[in-house]
Amino acid sequence: MTTQMPVIYVISDALGETAEFVSRAAAAQFSGVRTRIRRVPYVRDEVHLDEILEEAVHDQAIVVYTLVLLGLRNHLEQRAKEMSLQTVDILGPLIGAISVQTGLDPSHIPSIIHRLDEQYFRKVEAIEFAVKYDDGKDPRGALYADVVLIGVSRTSKTPLSMYLAHKGIKAANIPLVPEVAPPEELFTIPVHKVVGLTLRPDMLNLIRTERLKTLGLGASADYASLERIVRELEYARNVMKKIGCRIIDATGKAVEETASMVLDIMYRGERRD
Repeated sequence: MTTQMPVIYVISDALGETAEFVSRAAAAQFSGVRTRIRRVPYVRDEVHLDEILEEAVHDQAIVVYTLVLLGLRNHLEQRAKEMSLQTVDILGPLIGAISVQTGLDPSHIPSIIHRLDEQYFRKVEAIEFAVKYDDGKDPRGALYADVVLIGVSRTSKTPLSMYLAHKGIKAANIPLVPEVAPPEELFTIPVHKVVGLTLRPDMLNLIRTERLKTLGLGASADYASLERIVRELEYARNVMKKIGCRIIDATGKAVEETASMVLDIMYRGERRD
């Protein structure tokens, strides 16, 4: 008899570490059975949830979740039932039992336990956020980010995102490419949450040329051509002007210096002059 490898989707409106730990503990009870666990953190809307459940159906997965947002929890159960998916609610029954015992209503606030050590856990959350929403992997991250960094390739968006994450700032970054329309999310969030990054063309040319060398590619590729770079920078600046965001020229600046400027824009809510 061939045993199918079980697939577990761990869905959370926070980090999802608790549900993943419980899932791994349960899977460990079945010796010799390989289990694939996919953790999906920061699920905060029904559209995103529906997309994940569609993928879970394809994988014939068991859905394990820690959702404290009641509406989202109810939506998951309803959709999972329609899709014939098995679900395991890690937090719901215990929250309900405590509510009955105390006569109090739960707050239904995601990540509330993190307040026990807010600074540490916020950093962990921010790092995971930066990884998940790096390089425009999912433009919806802009809706939940503390700051969104935009710019052409190799303008230090990723290093800056990670630096900010270690400061507890949830940073998403989205590349601007002339051949690809910028995501609509950039035009719907508060303008002071978007920061444009740019570099001098000659500096960007040098950085991209070195990047191609590390990849074993010729420096003559269009990606590193000065003509292409000037065109990209002009396109990016036009997008930034349309958004109305502040623009930082990171040429010659250390990551720490650029990060300080980003934080100033965020907290003061400054606008472009």
